[in-house]
Amino acid sequence: MQRGSAAASPRVRRRLSTSAETPPRTAALDDLSERVAAYVSEVVAPQAAAMAAGDGDGGRGHVTELGRRGLAGLLVPADYGGAGGDHRDFAGFVEAVATECASAAVILDVHLSVATEPIVRFGSDEQKRRLLPRLARGEWIGAFALSEPGSGSDAASLQTRAEPHRGGYRLHGSKMWITNGDIADVYVVMARTGDAGARGISAFIVERTMPGVTPGRPLHKLGLRGSRTTELLLDGVAVPEANRLGAEGRGFAVAMAALDSGRIGISAQAVGIAEGALRAAAGHLRALVQVPAGGDAEWVTAATGSAALDQLGGMAASVAAARALTMHAAAMCDAGEPMTRDASIAKLYATDTAVAVAHAAVELCAPESAMDIHPASTRLRDAKACQIYEGTNQVQRLVIARELLRD
Repeated sequence: MQRGSAAASPRVRRRLSTSAETPPRTAALDDLSERVAAYVSEVVAPQAAAMAAGDGDGGRGHVTELGRRGLAGLLVPADYGGAGGDHRDFAGFVEAVATECASAAVILDVHLSVATEPIVRFGSDEQKRRLLPRLARGEWIGAFALSEPGSGSDAASLQTRAEPHRGGYRLHGSKMWITNGDIADVYVVMARTGDAGARGISAFIVERTMPGVTPGRPLHKLGLRGSRTTELLLDGVAVPEANRLGAEGRGFAVAMAALDSGRIGISAQAVGIAEGALRAAAGHLRALVQVPAGGDAEWVTAATGSAALDQLGGMAASVAAARALTMHAAAMCDAGEPMTRDASIAKLYATDTAVAVAHAAVELCAPESAMDIHPASTRLRDAKACQIYEGTNQVQRLVIARELLRD
């Protein structure tokens, strides 16, 4: 999405789908490209190395500052204090952040998307008025709690229970792999209110201050070390009926809708990681090439090796294709068109591309890339997670095939 510095325009590559109707732009989106570029260069980039090492506050400062700049509610309607952006704006923002720091990108992605969008789409008027302004201002950080120790890809088999209690519910169970787990103020939690299977699941808004809510310690991960990922323990948490999100038994639909649009964010994150790796590789090769006055393409090829240039060109083509697929899925989402298959295709291709491009960057930047802090090695570690969360890539292939046969 960007070329060169972080100041290059991240405005959401308008407009890949001619069928998508553009919603009215709000004043909060004026100069979005410049505001995003400023946020990335002034906030994200200076902290990227520390985030990659796992240092810092887990991203709370990123969300707070994003709220101060009026963008922590990028997908929240203006009526509730948000910026009223669309999914192309969102994808462009996530890519711009991920190009500099994948950890910051996933922290902000979860807050902006799967933790906030379910309230926008399925929340009651009271829930929206009470929760969305605080999320949009960055006062509260959001998290999404679906996965459990024994149910990852098979989300419909979750075991966390929500039992009737005094006009509300008591939640018992544990969630796993929760991004923002120990910094979140509000969680969108899926729990079982009925029989086994998807139809027995309901969605709840759980606040951090409710007795019985206990985030676990941050997990030590291969990559994305600046993003806090934890277990979430729910020990008899009393949740009022007013905090149920949508109708009882409709929680799985809430979760799947969130994941459909959430995959756009993860696709954009993967594109940003791949773009960052591509820049690292190109910078390394550029440093080897001191083109003399009047130097030509043949001299450049001889200096770097034709195989390296061939590899770099293929990496650039793959990144461009991943970006196009991501923006196409975002455009379909904005148009209100069915986009489950397209979001899965984008997620599958973009995340596989991120791993492949980062791996190639490590090879091209060797031996320096053997260092733990090298930008290519950092991005290779970060890229792997993208193939796993928001539905593993094995699951994405199943989704794509089922949607194809359903057609």
